[in-house]
Amino acid sequence: MGRPQTKDELLVAATDEFDRLWQVVATVRDADRARPGVCEVWSLKDVLAHLDAWHEMFVGWEAAGSRGERPPMPAPGYSWSHIPALNEEIYHRHEADDWDDVEQRLRDSHTGVLGSVDRYDEEELFTKQWFSWTGTTSVASYATSATSSHYRWATKLIRRAVKDFDAHPAEELTR
Repeated sequence: MGRPQTKDELLVAATDEFDRLWQVVATVRDADRARPGVCEVWSLKDVLAHLDAWHEMFVGWEAAGSRGERPPMPAPGYSWSHIPALNEEIYHRHEADDWDDVEQRLRDSHTGVLGSVDRYDEEELFTKQWFSWTGTTSVASYATSATSSHYRWATKLIRRAVKDFDAHPAEELTR
């Protein structure tokens, strides 16, 4: 499926990809949830915390934009060319978080993103530069990046890690 072109397509893509993500997450053994290797040193938990952090950034941008503000994007002290450093900071901020907390936050923030998106009409969502906070792009572009596109990225990483984890069980690594 290409990038969503309507509000309904955006919401359906976000929901469907989120469901696919959790189907793949369910295939990971509990013992492997915190195991590094899903995305370099990141574990499954770290990837999910990463998704939640990007949800929260989107919701923050949207809330600030709705108040007529121009939020620092992607985050205070970071430019779009510094995404690797931002992602590293997110990783370190959440690496000690508990699995249950990360899971609940991600589920809640996903709902929050969908609620934010749902407040817009088609034109507001998809017209580039409709709002000053979106710069040269659209709300839909940011929402898609924070949801369905990001979920597909995570799902692919997790599938690959599951194959590797199955081929090399954690017990084998401790011998």
